[in-house]
Amino acid sequence: MAWFVLFGAGLLEIVWAFTMKKSEGFTLLVPSAVTIVAMIGSVWLLALAMRSIPLGTAYTIWTGIGAVGAFLLGILALGESSSPLRWLAAALIVSGLVLMKATSSD
Repeated sequence: MAWFVLFGAGLLEIVWAFTMKKSEGFTLLVPSAVTIVAMIGSVWLLALAMRSIPLGTAYTIWTGIGAVGAFLLGILALGESSSPLRWLAAALIVSGLVLMKATSSD
């Protein structure tokens, strides 16, 4: 169950990164509010997951989900650059996440 909670925390990290970008420096109320709520929810779920997942593993997976998700959302929703080297970087992050999960003790 902790892995599902951690995945949810990672998804909320993607949400807050995206809505922070859309908030235009916290000048727009709705995206700013969504950002703050998603941040709190993401950290809360991370804390719950860390009850049974080691710190290094949980934090790495959480930030990795956020980083790769924000990268993909940036390309798909914001028209950001999609170069082969950026895709390679994202693939390396994902491979690190897979290795971290594979070597986790739980």
